[in-house]
Amino acid sequence: MRTNRLAVAALATMLAAGCGGTTPTAPAASPAAKAAAAPVTLTYWTWAPNMDKIVKVWNDAHPEIQVTVSKQAGGDDAAAKFLTAAKAGNAPDLVQAEYQHLPSFIAAEAVADIAKGAAPVKAEFSEGLWGLVTLGTEAVYGIPQDSGPMMFYYRKDLFEKYGIAVPKTWQEYAEAARKVHRADPKVYLGTFSSKDPGWFAGLSQQAGAQWWGINGEAWKVAVNDDATKKVADFWGGLVKEGVIDKQAFFTPEWNKSLNNGTQLSWPSAVWAPGVLESNAPKAKDKWAVAPLPQWNAGENVSGFWGGSAVAVSASSKNTDAAVTFATWLNTESQGVDLLVKEAFIYPAASKAQSALGEPPAYFAQSQPDFWQQASTVGATARGFTFGPNVGVTYNAYKDGFDAAVAGRSTFGDAVQKMQDATVADMRKSGFTLAQ
Repeated sequence: MRTNRLAVAALATMLAAGCGGTTPTAPAASPAAKAAAAPVTLTYWTWAPNMDKIVKVWNDAHPEIQVTVSKQAGGDDAAAKFLTAAKAGNAPDLVQAEYQHLPSFIAAEAVADIAKGAAPVKAEFSEGLWGLVTLGTEAVYGIPQDSGPMMFYYRKDLFEKYGIAVPKTWQEYAEAARKVHRADPKVYLGTFSSKDPGWFAGLSQQAGAQWWGINGEAWKVAVNDDATKKVADFWGGLVKEGVIDKQAFFTPEWNKSLNNGTQLSWPSAVWAPGVLESNAPKAKDKWAVAPLPQWNAGENVSGFWGGSAVAVSASSKNTDAAVTFATWLNTESQGVDLLVKEAFIYPAASKAQSALGEPPAYFAQSQPDFWQQASTVGATARGFTFGPNVGVTYNAYKDGFDAAVAGRSTFGDAVQKMQDATVADMRKSGFTLAQ
């Protein structure tokens, strides 16, 4: 019999396919037999809300391909659960995969290359988003579902109160931070979060960082590249000056600062309105959005914080049907409309982004063109190739920057710890690394 193993040359594991004979060709089924055949059934692991309602619409219109939703918790736990299921041979046909976890799925040979089926919808997505599911190769490992382009959120009324303009460069951001804190030592322009590596990764992407890369059959690891060190040094300098806060995002203290006006801005992603609405209800219609400050005047680039794709399990016996469903869900108007209305996500498809109308309720008066702004910014967002052990890198971020924020080490030391931990783990796991 013939045994095929997923060749992942792009991931530097280069597994050779072994052949031990040929498989007899099965006789073609008659039309009558095909008509009587049971429908294809697919399982889909996802954490997106109300996906069962969306899938029901699909199932009602497609009796030949029936999808069953299995709700997952999301995050790192969901990724670990999928990898365990894949290893045990009982993975679902489709899985919602955060972009940063997708490379670990590929390295484990847990997801299929769907390049042939996905080719017709490539033009539906920005180059930056498509890069997150291809890792710079010809292979395609998922259909982008949602994205998190980063924007600059700010308290419009308080910017006016303190006489500061929306910063167009990071240097202007630093100057504004100093001005605000001088005016009122209890008020900060923003904060540095040592608990949110995805945020730091997005800012590093904007600066041009490339933490991982593929060099022939080997991985290149450059978490400590010049762009990342520039970002770290910038924030480290502001923390050392004491002109920005150093409390982590999503803590009770941080939530309070958003609500009472002692924190004036937040470089965040397109999904931030929900966070603001929940944690800063008193500030409704006082926040506005703008592009991220740029490293060089005249530039216009952003990064990603969050987002996911729909991948097809390598063990699925119905790959074509799975791709058909995934493309409907994420590129066809009916599927995307349902994603927006029922799952409350920011769609990855460019045309769907441009078609969004009413702004989030939190921005109804202060930013009526919120979605137009988001679409414009999203087109400028650039990502980078994530590696197969991003969890190790992210944990090293938390450890390293916790120490740096506490004054026990420098921000540059924290970046180097991320690099060292990533390299050591990849070597331990048997990956080939470029010199």
